[in-house]
Amino acid sequence: MIGGLLAQASDWVTPTIDWHAIAPELVLIVGINIVLASDLLVDESRKWATASLTGFVLLGAAIPLVTLAVTGDGPRSLFDGRYVIDDFSLILKALFLLTAYVVVLLSQNELEEGGYHQGEYYVLLLCSVLGMVMMTSSRDLVSVFIALELLSIPAYMLAAWRKRDGRSNEAGVKYYLLGVFASGVLLYGMSLLYGSTGTTLLVDIGAALADESVVALEVIAVAFVVAGFGFKVSAVPFHTWAPDTYEGAPLPVTAFLSVASKAAGFVALILVIFLAFPTVDAVYGPLVWVLAALTMTVGNVIALRQTNIVRMLAYSSVSQGGFILMPLAFVGTGDVAEAAMKAVVVYLLVYAFTNLGAFAVVIAVARTTHSGKISSFAGLISWAPGQAVLMTIFLASLAGIPPLGGWIAKFNVFRAVLDAGTTAAYVLAVIGAVNTAIAAAYYLRVMRTMWMDPPPEGAPADVATPPPVMAALAITAVGTVVLGVLPGLVMGFADLQDLTGAFGS
Repeated sequence: MIGGLLAQASDWVTPTIDWHAIAPELVLIVGINIVLASDLLVDESRKWATASLTGFVLLGAAIPLVTLAVTGDGPRSLFDGRYVIDDFSLILKALFLLTAYVVVLLSQNELEEGGYHQGEYYVLLLCSVLGMVMMTSSRDLVSVFIALELLSIPAYMLAAWRKRDGRSNEAGVKYYLLGVFASGVLLYGMSLLYGSTGTTLLVDIGAALADESVVALEVIAVAFVVAGFGFKVSAVPFHTWAPDTYEGAPLPVTAFLSVASKAAGFVALILVIFLAFPTVDAVYGPLVWVLAALTMTVGNVIALRQTNIVRMLAYSSVSQGGFILMPLAFVGTGDVAEAAMKAVVVYLLVYAFTNLGAFAVVIAVARTTHSGKISSFAGLISWAPGQAVLMTIFLASLAGIPPLGGWIAKFNVFRAVLDAGTTAAYVLAVIGAVNTAIAAAYYLRVMRTMWMDPPPEGAPADVATPPPVMAALAITAVGTVVLGVLPGLVMGFADLQDLTGAFGS
């Protein structure tokens, strides 16, 4: 009898975990505790060290990504397929870690000079990044939702980090209230999916939806899930939080939200479309089509009227989300799945470098002008030529002007849409082309202000840019230029087969 019990107990032993596969997450978890402990133990005069420590944690988490990519053992599956490490997850984990590292560089001086709590800031930043890293490997509704909340809750607090600033408090409250509402909508849609399919595993949901005709309950579930993720990517009409939050939050946090948080929302949307909804493209396709068209158009039209550079970039970020949504509307059409996947990943990579660079210039200039008005950039080429040239590069990339990174991103998006070969695809491509021209109008207006308008009275002789911000500018500028001049490099990074293979199966 005892032998039988021992035999049964041996079956209860936890299966072997691939520690190498989850090493980036483990490094971040350990790093969060180290940064938190250092904030408690380090003297107030040396709190600046928490920024350097956070940077080392992010770099340390990137090392296992390199070793995982080099080994090339194929997808690694954990917890019954609910957590997967593949090419798709590795490249996006690297994107989130690099974005967070640049944000740390942008945050260091602002936190030191503003007298803000530095330790808590970096702990929350690392917690949010941990949620993003987990999102890339999540293949289950429960893990997707947990990762989404783990990245969102710290972001709510970071948006309101300037506690003595009414606009920052307003930004945090709006982001929190609308975020909670969106989470409720998303969770309701997920619960309907679970109720109709009997599983939370994404691939099993996809199989269940493929084996039967879609009923009204499942249509509602798909619509609610897409709407919930629509908030996270600030798609119209779920974008109302973005402009006020971006303007009121500290500029480094705004840069973080506009790139990393948006990218994480797109990662989640990609996962459910490719793995859970591959056979219900007739349901999500038209919905994503409408979201893409509205997001591009509304974002660009409102951006034309902005006089504040941060609000302009906020609406620009909204419109850029519309371009990323375009190929996702046709994933189930013909053989577009792989091209759509590549287009979205390439766009996210290029957009991260470009948008972070634009915000880095705004941070550098605002330190001197203490203004966010577009007019404060007047004659920038005469009193801060380096920042003027860099801002021109970033804005030109956002407009899709060759040979910068933005052109290859937009080229892939339009090619994926046109490959669908349907009337709806051609109409959306035309809408996208018109919106590209509209976007170029307000980007070129800022360039004209920097290059042609006379500098204001008492313009400074130069902009004093701190070394960390200069490093951030260098990283983003090199990324923006290299990804445009060497498009094969970014196309190679996005040559992903794992998720598209799962779709095809």
